[in-house]
Amino acid sequence: MTKIEAFILGVIQGLTEFLPISSTGHLYLGRHLFGLDEAGLFLDTMLHIGTLLAVFVVYKEELFYMMRKPFSKLTFLLVIGTIPAVVVGLLCKDYFEEISKTGATIGWEFLITGLFLWIADGVKHGYKRMDDITYTDALVIGTFQAAAIFPAISRSGLTIVGGLWRKLDRETAAYFSFLLSIPAIAGGVVLQSMDLLEGKVENISASALVIGTVSSALFGYIAVRWMINYLKRRSLKGFAVYVWLLGMIVLVFQITGRF
Repeated sequence: MTKIEAFILGVIQGLTEFLPISSTGHLYLGRHLFGLDEAGLFLDTMLHIGTLLAVFVVYKEELFYMMRKPFSKLTFLLVIGTIPAVVVGLLCKDYFEEISKTGATIGWEFLITGLFLWIADGVKHGYKRMDDITYTDALVIGTFQAAAIFPAISRSGLTIVGGLWRKLDRETAAYFSFLLSIPAIAGGVVLQSMDLLEGKVENISASALVIGTVSSALFGYIAVRWMINYLKRRSLKGFAVYVWLLGMIVLVFQITGRF
């Protein structure tokens, strides 16, 4: 892997983790484009650490608040919102890992992501702010997050959709979605690290790993800030059209045997 390839994959991870277009699906396509289908778990782990650092920086005040008050409502909202993904992840880990390796369903998953985004964009604007979010809201949004375990179903997209359907206003839906990403990404890093301890490590240069991690963190930070502001007054339909086009292109390549 070259340093340029590591940088590009970091940019892809950083942007698509927080834009509602699926980071896992885009990383799979990026690796395929570079002929790096087996580029590896170690790189994936470092790229996710990069995006985790990005949300740590954006949400540092909230994290410090939860450290001072571990039994606050915000802490319990995140715990409840994370439970569905943990249950689905532990029960179906091997199945979804196999799907992610083959990429056989990602074209359809991009189309499904677009459908959810398009429908949710037509939902009447909500009124709930952070203080108004209930534990039921958190559980429903967390259930949407659990569905995003499929590789090309966008985690940020579905949690934003879940928030809009639970009558969160658009800015709060994005805000809570990215806050909920912290335990989700951290949990993914822990699971990947356990696999690394079993010896599943690839031979990637330290410089390429650093470049990929830094670019992932930098562009992840930009994506979080931009997306929260974007949703205040803009539509999700542009993202829906994008993933529909991408999904159809992937399906065409799969049908013709070129992917």
